[in-house]
Amino acid sequence: MFARVLGILTTATLVLGVVSSQLPLASSSLNLNTSRQSWINSEFFTPLESLSYVKEAEFSTLKHPFFPRYSVRIKKSSFCDPTVNGYTGYIDIEARHLFFYFFESRNDPDGDDVIFWTNGGPGCSSSLGLFMELGPCRVLDDDGPKFHPESWNTNANIFFIDQPIGVGFSYAEYGETVSTTEEAAKDIAAFVSIFFENFHKFKGRAFHMAGESYAGRYLPLFASAVYDQNAYLVKAGITPINLKSVLIGNGFTDWETMTLSYYDMACTPASVAPILDISTCVAMKNIIPRCQKMARESCIDQFDTIGCGAAASFCNGMLLGPFWDTGMNPYDISKPCNGSVETTLCYPVTATIADFLSRKSIRKKLGVDAAVAVNFSSCNDDVSTAFTGTLDILHSSKLYVAGLLERGVKVLIYVGSYDWICNWVGNERWTLALEWSGQEEFASQKLREWTVAGVKAGVTRSAKNGLFTFATVEGAGHMVPYDKPKEALTMVQRWLAGEAL
Repeated sequence: MFARVLGILTTATLVLGVVSSQLPLASSSLNLNTSRQSWINSEFFTPLESLSYVKEAEFSTLKHPFFPRYSVRIKKSSFCDPTVNGYTGYIDIEARHLFFYFFESRNDPDGDDVIFWTNGGPGCSSSLGLFMELGPCRVLDDDGPKFHPESWNTNANIFFIDQPIGVGFSYAEYGETVSTTEEAAKDIAAFVSIFFENFHKFKGRAFHMAGESYAGRYLPLFASAVYDQNAYLVKAGITPINLKSVLIGNGFTDWETMTLSYYDMACTPASVAPILDISTCVAMKNIIPRCQKMARESCIDQFDTIGCGAAASFCNGMLLGPFWDTGMNPYDISKPCNGSVETTLCYPVTATIADFLSRKSIRKKLGVDAAVAVNFSSCNDDVSTAFTGTLDILHSSKLYVAGLLERGVKVLIYVGSYDWICNWVGNERWTLALEWSGQEEFASQKLREWTVAGVKAGVTRSAKNGLFTFATVEGAGHMVPYDKPKEALTMVQRWLAGEAL
């Protein structure tokens, strides 16, 4: 739900902070003094081994000697899909606590791949992905969860994580905050390793990291942290995480290309007829060269905090501002906003989900800690403001995508054709311009149709036998699995199976 942070950048004074351009090494979370022999010694570490030992009445606690500051609490939670085992819990990092949901596959829990899912914001709960989009149940009205036949756990085991700290049911005991993607990546990489090492049946299982919106910034760094961490695990004789792919839906990965694409979406028939009047579009078109120059000099050639912040404030105001005045839905430009971005994200169902997760009975089933605020909020403005203050959004993640591709990790960029906020034009541009060994092949491919049940579902291109794939989903907005659940599930099933879309 990315409009929130862009709105802050457009209308508010930026709190200018310094962001490290380097991803923290995985070793910063690892206890590298642990010898392989002490690791093998069962007195030092006894994994839980099987989810069958996890109970509904209480948490089981998972630990990992390589991550002495981290532990994971997990319990059974029968609140959603009666056909599979569901679990909830917390990743505990000393006084910080990240909440997650986990569901086994409807098909073959002992053999199917594992998917990690995060929503964006920054600051929005992955309960939106679970209960509104791709989870095994949906909460669309006051009657509570209903079975969702097109869930992504049809053929995969899947996590939904509230991250960073402060999002959803996640919290910090002493007001600690996370305000950069680099910081968040360390916690996610540690959690992934703890889970796979404790539950032996998942060790070596194909692992995919997926998400939407600000996840375009998150996931390339999260996946890179997991990949780089593997080197330390291997040295200790521990099975590495079998990271196979990254799936980014309607992602915001590269600020420069995305910002310039707002002209195309509002002033040309890129997806729908032009929305803005001619004089406004002419003014926007004329400002693009200036914004390109400002972004290149202050945000790309070198990252100048003050200069880049000023470029973002000016260019977002000129290129995004006119659209906000139209009252159209930034997540689906084919329709007006239903309600407001601030209260419902233009989708009243988000308020229904928040009401559901505010119920005491539901919180008890989920095992939500008493320290969490009584009224659930789908998105946390404080988290969004913190990320805005560090200018995290203005750091491109595209080079991390290139790094993953060069190491054989597959990447799928899929985009709903009606989305404005993280649109297909900007996503196609950065994928075509991405410098990697397959760039020439990728850029030379013409877009071709992909179909579901013989009907056009969108267009796609790929290179190196599907290592890097770009795809649109026709008629979908920002939340592709919500608007086009059958097409989204088919896309994911083909992706997991290694088939071309």
